[in-house]
Amino acid sequence: MSIREMLEEREYTILSPYAAKSRESVRDREEEQDPYRTDFQRDRDRILHSKCFRRLKHKTQVYIAPGDHYRTRMTHTLEVGQIGRTIARALRLNEDLTEAIAMGHDVGHTPFGHVGEYALRDMVGHFNHNEQSLRMVESIEKNGRGLNLTTAVRDGILGHTGSHIPITLEGQIIRTADRIAYLCHDFDDALRAHMLKVDDLPKEVVQVFGDTHSKMITAMVTDMVTSSMDQPVISMSERGVETMNIFRRFMFERVYRAPSLIPDRNKGDYVVKHLFMYYKEHPEAIRHEIHHDNPITDQDIVDYVAGLTDNYAIKLFTEYYIPKVWDN
Repeated sequence: MSIREMLEEREYTILSPYAAKSRESVRDREEEQDPYRTDFQRDRDRILHSKCFRRLKHKTQVYIAPGDHYRTRMTHTLEVGQIGRTIARALRLNEDLTEAIAMGHDVGHTPFGHVGEYALRDMVGHFNHNEQSLRMVESIEKNGRGLNLTTAVRDGILGHTGSHIPITLEGQIIRTADRIAYLCHDFDDALRAHMLKVDDLPKEVVQVFGDTHSKMITAMVTDMVTSSMDQPVISMSERGVETMNIFRRFMFERVYRAPSLIPDRNKGDYVVKHLFMYYKEHPEAIRHEIHHDNPITDQDIVDYVAGLTDNYAIKLFTEYYIPKVWDN
């Protein structure tokens, strides 16, 4: 019996009956099994070694071009993974699947965060970062071959936001862990940026979740674990959901839509839209990044622009639209 087979067997002994089992996983293309790693472990590793994952370190979470201690899209992803694993372990669910979904959930995010997402949506009519994350791992990575991830991981990536609810409890964990992470760490960053003070928090949030980043995460995780223990669905208590919604409305009003962030967000929107328009007029400029010989489509342009980091998008915009300064 291989190490992988022992790990697979152990899942049936240790994990909840509601947990996804790696032995039952399915890929679109069959592969030879790894002697040491389960399929969910391999999926996690493939995402971690992908180009789209590495680019997350230079993509905006909330603040464009932030200082050293502010979150980026990558640190957000790592925090989602940590929260997700904690919940999965407490509920005896599959930690490897949970972590794989977490590592891949935001790889389709655009430069400048949700600003870039909305900008591309304006240009083509439909664009959602969760769908683009799925497209990244299915159709773009590895020169268009994709990572051939299991259906459970792809389903969780797609369902981390939006109308699709993941079929696995592990995917449902990440759907809520994502929200826990961004609310708590964005609040922490807003304190650092002097956009908020602790006293600004709604009293309901302080009473139920506490007033620090750590207390908030602990309270929300505890609520999730208590409400979901030995249940066929992941949930929070009614009070927990109500308080999280109050917290979320507060963050949208005071941080995400704050007047002080609007100028940079407008600039990010302008950059993304004008890069799209440039490649629409000059498709040959991205031919080297396209993995087919057919005419370049709007989807190809969306895929390229969505994959850019903040700094590279700014570099390209400067190259295409800003006159060169000639030195003597």
